[in-house]
Amino acid sequence: MIYYAPRIFEMTGLGKEGALLSTSGIGVFNLIFTIIGWYLIDRYGRRVLMYIGSIGYIISLALIAMAFYNESYAYVPYYVFAFIGAHAIGQGSVIWVFISEIFPNSVRASGMAFGSLTHWVFAALIANFFPYFADHLGGGPIFAFFSVMMVFQLIYVWKMMPETKGVSLEDLQKRLIH
Repeated sequence: MIYYAPRIFEMTGLGKEGALLSTSGIGVFNLIFTIIGWYLIDRYGRRVLMYIGSIGYIISLALIAMAFYNESYAYVPYYVFAFIGAHAIGQGSVIWVFISEIFPNSVRASGMAFGSLTHWVFAALIANFFPYFADHLGGGPIFAFFSVMMVFQLIYVWKMMPETKGVSLEDLQKRLIH
């Protein structure tokens, strides 16, 4: 979303100037909601923020997809901002804390490196394939696909992701083993 916001806005008919201005707004919005995420993460826990992020992703991406299918783009910038807010409060804030807490000290450096590697590899793949699919499929199918993928993420958070807030490493390891 952040990488291709100007292109997404252009796909909706917003001019280049409006698209670039909206991208500046996205940066500020992302910063504000990241700070809110930092504030909330130790108060409510990682899973709560992941739920907020996942549900926000699902709704905002589904609304963007519907806007492209219906060719009614007036609210797409708001949906994009909703996505950014959900991301910054949820996954954008949580993932870096979570990967630092989930691994035992003996493998923490390797685990964090692997977690960072997989994150950035998939981010690069999405960033590189988005233009191709945008040109060949249009916005509706792309954003519908991402919305469905976020349903799977929500299921992962619900069924598998452990809460690490206030949990000792020993207790966390016992939970993960059983």
